[in-house]
Amino acid sequence: MSLLCQDGKKRCFGGDPGKNLYAEYHDYEWGIPLHNDNNLFEMLTLEGAQAGLSWETILKRRKGYQKAFHYFDPLKVATMNYKELDLLIQNKEIIRNKLKIYSVHKNANIFLKIQNEFGSFDKYIWHFTDGEPIINNWKQFVDIPITTTESSIISNDLKNRGMTFVGKTIIYAYMQAIGIVNDHLTDCWCRMA
Repeated sequence: MSLLCQDGKKRCFGGDPGKNLYAEYHDYEWGIPLHNDNNLFEMLTLEGAQAGLSWETILKRRKGYQKAFHYFDPLKVATMNYKELDLLIQNKEIIRNKLKIYSVHKNANIFLKIQNEFGSFDKYIWHFTDGEPIINNWKQFVDIPITTTESSIISNDLKNRGMTFVGKTIIYAYMQAIGIVNDHLTDCWCRMA
């Protein structure tokens, strides 16, 4: 069951006082189909950065990530050198984890290869569901899975291509973030029929 929020709307998450950033993300991004390659790269990066942390922690650092990684232009990120990447380890506006920072660079290079192979990353990622979102009918947030068969297939494919921080749990959260999966609860105001 969705949370009844102070503004009178029922939300899956982000309804507690002081959670405006989280509520805004819930209302205007989560579960909405995304097709722009730079935005798809951004969400893939942010989901990887979130591993072991809360999503709200990452949302609060999103602007820092945008500046640090050239607003998620994969070509610019792919050409970053090790000195630039090492400097990011000192950047307090992002998560200062060397493995996560270096994975963004590595993943950008693979992202470009996927774009070259498929014409766009959008075509690649959406082909796993034949271009259609998966719309689930969950009544309670606890019922939403953290992995699915589809997230395992995509995760394995990305790993086989050489990407890191793309485990099946991260990829399921990514699928939700980019709208391949719509997991808004049935009584949530954002629910798309």
